Amino acid sequence: MRDRIRLSGVQINIVDRTARKEYKVEPRQFSGRLLHELPGVATKNGAIYLELYLAEPGPDCRVSISRSGTRVIEDLTEFDDFQREPWNSGCLQGIVDAPFLNLTPGTRSGIIRDGKFERFCLALKDVEAMLLHIIAEQRRAEDERASRKMLTTIRKAFKEALLVLPSEEYDWFDIQAGNKGRALQSTPGSDDVATEGDDEGGKPVKEAPRIQKQFFEYAGPLFSVRVQPQTSVVSVNQARTYRAVARDRSRTVVEHDLAFQWQIVAGAGALHSDDSEIVTFNAPEQPGLSRIAVTVIQGSYQCQGEGLITVTDSLLPEVTKPTGTRQGLPGYTFKKAPGELWRSNYDAELNVIVINNGHRDFVYASKNRSLKIRYICRLFAKEMVLKNFPGYSPDQLLERMIELSMYTEENLR
Repeated sequence: MRDRIRLSGVQINIVDRTARKEYKVEPRQFSGRLLHELPGVATKNGAIYLELYLAEPGPDCRVSISRSGTRVIEDLTEFDDFQREPWNSGCLQGIVDAPFLNLTPGTRSGIIRDGKFERFCLALKDVEAMLLHIIAEQRRAEDERASRKMLTTIRKAFKEALLVLPSEEYDWFDIQAGNKGRALQSTPGSDDVATEGDDEGGKPVKEAPRIQKQFFEYAGPLFSVRVQPQTSVVSVNQARTYRAVARDRSRTVVEHDLAFQWQIVAGAGALHSDDSEIVTFNAPEQPGLSRIAVTVIQGSYQCQGEGLITVTDSLLPEVTKPTGTRQGLPGYTFKKAPGELWRSNYDAELNVIVINNGHRDFVYASKNRSLKIRYICRLFAKEMVLKNFPGYSPDQLLERMIELSMYTEENLR
């Protein structure tokens, strides 16, 4: 009686004197987006009223059959004639009202499969094509939103991994300078700061003008601190600088009213300027592992971070890096190739990673969002390592991929 109650405007109250409670009867409202663009459906026995909503897929999404405002069949797919898309897609809900249908006598909870019912089924076929088109557009839009969200998550995870990995080895991220030395670009809420570097001609590069911050971009009180880079490799008798990156609870960089205290908590070496944001570590004469720590104080708040330094007498061999402007982190796109064995490849011209969404591994990973985003992240790691470490042996490439994947997946959310 949903539509009869709703259209008549009558108010029904149920008084439970035993429980001393009173309930107001309200017709159930459908969720989702009402499809206004559906055409009218007419038969020689009368018109069919459609009220359909496009909602999130779920087991509760079903289309009922009504007769003159009274529901007769709860789920239209109970009939074999409607065991197909779009009726069983799980993303449609609403009612189909046909006042000319004949009901089974006695129970009046069924429909007689006569000529009127056949014309009813044929008439609904006219709207199926439009419904399939609407559902396909909805799914395409959802896939695009999910892909953008995944790409944002993966980019953020890679940027966070850069704070841990040695920057002299992983210098191809877009948050590092493209072709202007080692200067970092400043973005709201990131760990990077704008500094002056040297261009290829040795001339100083001026700091870019700062943009006025929004209210929510100003940092709150100190919440955490991290040593940048968190892991690094330094040759014996060489020096390396490290920075303490302080953040608030929303991961915005904190820059004011901070006091720093650096120390070596394990291993050998020496620190210079141990009371500033940036410290210089002088490696000892003998190889080994050293661990440095920084304590940051802001009023009553205090946080600590650590960094691991590998002191070695032989670094990895220098590999010729690709020339030209670095393109930074790429995007990704899909190409369906179910009969081919490749999982992904990198398009250098478009700076995108092409992922085979017809591969059995992608199909398996798509069953779960967390598994899917980790699979795409590993494809990113594979392509980025192959692109940016040319000339390395297979075992060295595998070592790099394991390293990059581990630190990146730690930051996936």
